[in-house]
Amino acid sequence: VQLQASGGGLVQAGNSLRLSCAASERTFSTYTMAWFRQAPGKDREFVAGINWKDGTTTYEDSVKGRFAISRDNAKNTVDLQMNSLKPDDTAVYYCALGPRGRIVSTQYDYWGQGTLVTVSS
Repeated sequence: VQLQASGGGLVQAGNSLRLSCAASERTFSTYTMAWFRQAPGKDREFVAGINWKDGTTTYEDSVKGRFAISRDNAKNTVDLQMNSLKPDDTAVYYCALGPRGRIVSTQYDYWGQGTLVTVSS
């Protein structure tokens, strides 16, 4: 499976961005599609995930209420709507496909190429 992430860019704090991740083929229903991010000098961290089968979502605490992850099973795409962006959200964002419900990056099997999100103050 190949993943293609898009939608990053430069925005001012308080504004919104929408990231999209397209999978090259239909994924197994037991998988989770997730977004991770990595800021300079920091470890890659889980941001949000959605179970492919039932749409159950999980969020990292700092993005709850601001970010929303959604899927389109017919198109094999997962989007991340990011609202009320903060400078601390600046990072390279990666989409990834892995076992259902996991939030640790090393447990994910497939990765997109990453898209840079820069939030200015």
